[in-house]
Amino acid sequence: MIDTRYAIRLSDVTKRFGNHTAVSELNFDVPRGAICGLIGPNGSGKTTCLRMIMGILHPDVGSVSLLGATPDDVRRKRVGYLPEERGVYRKMTCTEFLTFLAEIRGVSRTEGWKRSNDWLERLGLGGWADRRIEALSKGMQQKVQFIGTVIHEPELLILDEPFSGLDPLNQDVLEEIIRDFHSKGTTILLSTHLMDQAERICERVCLISNARKVLDADLKELKAKERTGVVVVRFEGSNQWLEGPEIDCIHESNGELHLILKDGADHQSILKRGLESGVKIYRFDLVEPRLHEIFVRHAGTESVGDAGMPKNVTLELQ
Repeated sequence: MIDTRYAIRLSDVTKRFGNHTAVSELNFDVPRGAICGLIGPNGSGKTTCLRMIMGILHPDVGSVSLLGATPDDVRRKRVGYLPEERGVYRKMTCTEFLTFLAEIRGVSRTEGWKRSNDWLERLGLGGWADRRIEALSKGMQQKVQFIGTVIHEPELLILDEPFSGLDPLNQDVLEEIIRDFHSKGTTILLSTHLMDQAERICERVCLISNARKVLDADLKELKAKERTGVVVVRFEGSNQWLEGPEIDCIHESNGELHLILKDGADHQSILKRGLESGVKIYRFDLVEPRLHEIFVRHAGTESVGDAGMPKNVTLELQ
């Protein structure tokens, strides 16, 4: 019997390439209608997961379900998949290329042509509709490929590093479009190493590092659960009072220090030490942690790697 609750299910999935294990014993579900983030450093196994979901790769162990069954051509046509490796037919015009993609996914040529032009206008490329794609900048080509991913109005969107190479303005436009699809009921799986963007967009997150799942939870519930572990401080004077067994690591953000506490640590003992030291404390708040801080706490600073995230600042206490 097909389980209609989930758009994607990975059960005990392992994938190896020779002696290298890209994904290890992964269990991961994406509920229908949800917007989920598959996040972690570059090289952690995210893209391999997406390729198995799409049936491009097959797991060595375990099973993958896409829209209720094994990935096949019928189900793939109901998906909009934006791979990390970008690719377009450079000699075709933008409209020709997008109409072609719409047609092979079951949209009539007339309707595909109309959708192509509507989308090009929406993304600021209306004046380029009849130009060959090779004449477009790399960022413009990426926008064309994104249009090709959504032009058939799929019920599931799988986006692998969709913001890569886009300037901040176009990243904002893309975020707005993703939220718009979600508001209409589209299920979305977003793979990214950019924690801040995942935090803004996603309802659920699955964090993976070194091929293994670290966390998998509703983002609001996760942040509420992790709330006991981050203190933001702003003070004047010596920072000797920050030397203590409660603090796992410290990093700086916007002129303030974020103290990442060890499990079970009492933040009140830090405050007491600060008051006794005589420093002027202007802020001492137990705050909801950022997704980056949660990831570092569970995966360790060594797992940040080239994750596109600022590494924790180790302060020289004096």
